Amino acid sequence: MGEPIKVGLVGCGRIMPAHLHGYKALIEKGVEVRITALCARKRADAERFRKRGEGPPPRKPVGPPGDPLAVPHIYVSDFQEDVEVEIYTDYREMVKRGDIDAVDIYTSVYSHHPIAIESLKAGKHVLVEKPIAITVKAARKMVETADESGMVLGVAENLRYFRDVRISKWIIDNGYLGDVQMALMGILGGYWSPDKIVAETPWRHKKLLAGGGATIDMGVHVFDALRTLCGEVDEVTSLVRTVEKVRVTRDEAGRVIDRVESEVDDTFFTLVNFESGAIGQVFFSWAGHGEPTTIPGVRVIYGSKGCIKGNLLILDDGTRMDVEDFFEKKASREDKERLFPYGLTDPMALETLEFLRAIREGREMETSGREGLRDLAASYAMIESSLLNRPVKVSEVESGEIEHYEKEINEYYKI
Repeated sequence: MGEPIKVGLVGCGRIMPAHLHGYKALIEKGVEVRITALCARKRADAERFRKRGEGPPPRKPVGPPGDPLAVPHIYVSDFQEDVEVEIYTDYREMVKRGDIDAVDIYTSVYSHHPIAIESLKAGKHVLVEKPIAITVKAARKMVETADESGMVLGVAENLRYFRDVRISKWIIDNGYLGDVQMALMGILGGYWSPDKIVAETPWRHKKLLAGGGATIDMGVHVFDALRTLCGEVDEVTSLVRTVEKVRVTRDEAGRVIDRVESEVDDTFFTLVNFESGAIGQVFFSWAGHGEPTTIPGVRVIYGSKGCIKGNLLILDDGTRMDVEDFFEKKASREDKERLFPYGLTDPMALETLEFLRAIREGREMETSGREGLRDLAASYAMIESSLLNRPVKVSEVESGEIEHYEKEINEYYKI
């Protein structure tokens, strides 16, 4: 692949271990990439990840098993020993002085657009955590800057790279399901219910810091999966609510140790019209007392020849098989390598590899800035639909024609 692509990582927080494990998997496969810089506002936060035996102790993972926030701690030195990693406390300084070709951004969402835009203007490729930006207008500016600079702008939308999503798309693309007709996707309640501070990060519940709540944090996942599997979303009709007005963190004894008044939503129910004519319903909530409610495998897709219920493929011809088993039996070696190069299944590794390949090949990555913009527009369309009490087209939000909810945020950040 040539000389290693040198990457600077910005934002050494709770999501960092998941991404570092992805880089580890790539380097172990011989992919030519090196982490050459870490940037955090507090130097100690970067030192926590640079070298074993250096910096403060690891943070305790949060979230349920399988959540990227619950991935075990790891140090860059655990898998990369041939490069000295510089530490910066100002991303501007890193972009200006660092020995980097690309910037990977894991900071809080409100800071995505200034870091990305400055990096792109400086001639650095950018991969940014989801959601792409705090508002659609900010995301548009990021995409425009990438176009003007000729740099790659991608979004770390890891759900698209999950094995079940990639295999389900392969099944649909190869015609086994027929024409997609209906989709259902959702969870009510779960690990952060009924009133926990999500990911133990209070900023997620503040409008000027997070944009929206479940609609934005989880909505971009939902729409990226639906758009990948069912095609472009035309219009949504939504009810968005804040069921729990106050959210808390409790210690092991059940005592409240942190408290935040929520300014954003925690629940949405949405009808979806796809451009193809297919229809769907999606729902999600961080609220919900008692116990969570989910549909099989979280997602069901019906086509003219059968359905996919979670990981189960059920066809009219009598086929009833796990999607992975079906894929292993039917897919060509070329398709397997295309969807899971090097045999990788770690979503973080796959999204990062796609970013690196897009840089080398001079093309947009699969989860490009444009894709991230569309996911965000669909997510904000849910809020706008609920406020306006009418259906809202995603294009109306993507273009800026409708921005009632986002206007306050855009004015605050002078976007």
